[in-house]
Amino acid sequence: MIKLKERFITDEKGDRIGVVLDIEEFFKLLEELEELESIHAFDLARASNDEAIPFKQAIYEIEHK
Repeated sequence: MIKLKERFITDEKGDRIGVVLDIEEFFKLLEELEELESIHAFDLARASNDEAIPFKQAIYEIEHK
């Protein structure tokens, strides 16, 4: 879990309208998001009950269509 040290940008009324993150925190957040997307894609594929094929065969089919 990432511990963020965010800083907020506010408008003249004090409402939060933006956020500033350190660049390292930003990239860690992106990595976490990519991992969650991969997990979600795996879960969807698993639930689809489609026939599983070897990875190399899948790449071949993608490249030759």
